[in-house]
Amino acid sequence: MSLDFPKIEEKILRFWQEKKIFEKLRKKNQGKEHWSFLDGPITANNPMGVHHAWGRTYKDIFQRYKAMQGRELRFQNGFDCQGLHVEVEVEKELGFKNKKDIEKYGIDKFVEKCKERVKKYSKIQTEQSIRLGQWMDWDNSYYTMSDENNYAIWGFLKKCRQRGLLYKGRDVVPWCPRCGTAISQHEILTEEYKEITHKAIFVKLPVINKKNTFFLVWTTTPWTLPANVALAVHPELIYAEVQDKNRDIFIILKEKANLIAEGKILKEFPGKELKGLVYQGMFDELQKTEHRVILWKDVTSEEGTGIVHIASGCGQEDFKLSKEFNLSVIDPTNEESRYKKGFGFLTGKLVSQVNDLIFDNLAKKNLVFKIEDYKHRYPTCWRCKTELIFRLVDEWYISMEKLRKPLIVVAKKIEWIPSFGLERELDWLKNMQDWLISKKRYWGLALPIYECSCGNFEVIGSKEELKEKTVKGWDKFNDNSPHRPWIDEIKIKCSKCGKLVSRIPDVGNPWLDAGIVPFSTMTKEWFPADLVCESFPGQFKNWFYSIIVMSMVLENVAPVKTIFGYASVRDEKGEEMHKSKGNAIWFDDAVEKIGADPMRWMYARQNPEYNLNFGYKAADEIKRKLLTLWNSFAFFITYVDKKDYPSQVLKPKPKDILDIWIVSRLNNLIEKVTRNLERYNVSVATLAIEKFFINDLSLWYVRRSRRRFHAGAKDREEAIATLYYVLLNLSKLIAPFTPFIAEELYQCLGGEKESVHLEEYPEPNKKLINKELEEKMIKIRGITTEVLAQRAKAGIKVRQPLASLQIKNKLEKDLLEPIKEEANVKKIVFGKELKLNTKITKGLKEEGVVREVIRHIQEMRKKAGLKPKDKILVQGYGIKRLNKILTQKKDFIKKETLAEDFKIGKAKTKFGLEKELKVDGEKLKIGINKL
Repeated sequence: MSLDFPKIEEKILRFWQEKKIFEKLRKKNQGKEHWSFLDGPITANNPMGVHHAWGRTYKDIFQRYKAMQGRELRFQNGFDCQGLHVEVEVEKELGFKNKKDIEKYGIDKFVEKCKERVKKYSKIQTEQSIRLGQWMDWDNSYYTMSDENNYAIWGFLKKCRQRGLLYKGRDVVPWCPRCGTAISQHEILTEEYKEITHKAIFVKLPVINKKNTFFLVWTTTPWTLPANVALAVHPELIYAEVQDKNRDIFIILKEKANLIAEGKILKEFPGKELKGLVYQGMFDELQKTEHRVILWKDVTSEEGTGIVHIASGCGQEDFKLSKEFNLSVIDPTNEESRYKKGFGFLTGKLVSQVNDLIFDNLAKKNLVFKIEDYKHRYPTCWRCKTELIFRLVDEWYISMEKLRKPLIVVAKKIEWIPSFGLERELDWLKNMQDWLISKKRYWGLALPIYECSCGNFEVIGSKEELKEKTVKGWDKFNDNSPHRPWIDEIKIKCSKCGKLVSRIPDVGNPWLDAGIVPFSTMTKEWFPADLVCESFPGQFKNWFYSIIVMSMVLENVAPVKTIFGYASVRDEKGEEMHKSKGNAIWFDDAVEKIGADPMRWMYARQNPEYNLNFGYKAADEIKRKLLTLWNSFAFFITYVDKKDYPSQVLKPKPKDILDIWIVSRLNNLIEKVTRNLERYNVSVATLAIEKFFINDLSLWYVRRSRRRFHAGAKDREEAIATLYYVLLNLSKLIAPFTPFIAEELYQCLGGEKESVHLEEYPEPNKKLINKELEEKMIKIRGITTEVLAQRAKAGIKVRQPLASLQIKNKLEKDLLEPIKEEANVKKIVFGKELKLNTKITKGLKEEGVVREVIRHIQEMRKKAGLKPKDKILVQGYGIKRLNKILTQKKDFIKKETLAEDFKIGKAKTKFGLEKELKVDGEKLKIGINKL
């Protein structure tokens, strides 16, 4: 039987849909003990790639497994809808370059376009997930753009306000020039730092009242130089005055003195002696301010000159230093990342386009020491990949100081898989800054903050409260979602001064949208969730963090009992997948080429701690493994008619040693798989199943039991009952992992229920586990492995019978048979060592010839597509010696090949299938015809 995964899967999908199997499963478990899964929302912004399918496979495995155990589940999928990821794609579609284009187009029309995109791709992703075999209540998916979700966040922010956690702060933050908004610390992941080459400049800054003496300063961001207010040096590091050949003196870190060609060190001193020295600014004609040296212990000797340029309006550390040392703050840029008025020749220009202008200006002032290319890691926008700058802006924050310790306590109550997840989350919680929640954008949560000019601000906690406090604009808002621009029509009265107040124009950080879902989507009887399952890169800062924070504020408890994380999908070479690199693989392409079940098996067997290298070569290897299982099933249905299938209520009572062993191994497997799935250890469970169906079932049990399935075999009925029992239970065992193959096996085996997914998950029968026999079988297989190695060394084929084998340990008679058959020896004797008698007598030689002929006839039967019940006519002709051997063993050959007759001699007519082969070094012609 061939195995066309996509074809079978499409058939099974139709069967599930027509028979409403998922609906029947939910009805079957309704009212039973709950198992609560919380789905992290997938971004509804593009079709799925193969990387999305890894996580969705895990989610489906866990939920199918628990459902087969009889637990009631919500089966709720989630879509992440709001934020920059959608806005940027819509901007591309409309050909927009900046925020002005959006406002000119109309915020209302732009937001509707964003909604349309979400609806389009959520539908596509739903269809793709169904194709993967994922079961969810798709009609009940949650959307983070929903009114319910947005208003739930309002309630959270109201509580933050009541607890004194919400505030407006002025700080220097990462800023995307293209998107025109702040990027929070949470959104800058390691992978958002790119290797970029910038122009770095060494600048000479004249020291006041010291003739021909300069501070030598280095920076990779020349655009920040017009905002310079100070220089920082390390108090303990040793600095020096170094004189060049032109008698100019440079103050620099001593270990960097080699920067000065032919330099001579005049003086050495600790950095603290430079404290308070003043110097001439580079752009005093633009922004007049004092410039002095401060001491800062974070100055290092790794880069630059050991003297750090401080631009208080352009750097986070710089801004903090300005507060500590009472430095002036120069804020050079506007929301478009252009220089503000007051910066002369730079005014109105983008900061990314001014390097040459600044270099020329400084060169005319004779302040340029050197300009060079410098390659370093630099942060980029997580959405549009534009290089970030740092700007001084007013933003809204949730303070973490009061929450930090309680968050750590809550995080420790969660079970983290892998275990290093807790360590990573704690590291983030201990070092994170306040949560920047505002964005100067359009498509997102409308922050319900109403700020009055008197200094008071109010937070609205619900739609009902908004209606109650509205004094103007409700009629324009009422029939719309709580988004811009409709929400901006609302005016309320300031509770302090009575003035009419508008909402601040900012929208919320999208992790607020996802963080609230434990409360916006789950009722109390489902809270907290039993499991969350998401890719861990980035989520410690983002979703894991946000659900913990929001749950801590609202309920003071953990939102989930266990967090299961997994790594990232890479290409076959281990490189990140990117459309721009041409190595990205879209889900639709992969599933039609590979099939869903092979993809699922590949994901399930991977250790989640490590990246998965995905590719078609790797998938082919997985398909070969699954084909081994399929071949065992194909063997069964080939040799056993449906009328001979055992009763469904099967309690195996095997007598044959192989039957007892395989039943024991199966029940051991069921116990191991169940134990590991309970611990969410999917890879161990998957590999255990794989090892069983390859090593135990196919390579040993089926191979050693083939003759027992032939018509007329004395214990055929027991063999059929045993293999049926194994295959039927395997179909149930693999159902959560590979739901399509499992269903196909189950249906072909005539399972008792309408679907394998309506079955109970197998439970181990410990009475059927025979550990002693399993250990003995390990020894037996070890012996046969060593015997086969001795045969190979002697150059003797396995089909060549040998007289005897000597083994060291005495074994029961029924355990000797598998050794005799596998080693192909006539008898086994006991001695001091394992030794194969390699002497081949004339009789043994002839028997080897017969076995070789039988093998070729069987291969011809297979090639002709014949079934075991099909009778054949065989004609054989070779040299006299071969003909004589075949004649003597004619009846044996007929029996083994299911031949009605075996004629020896030249054929008078042409056969349907003919083959010329070499046997024992001589030519032999074989022909077969189906009768």
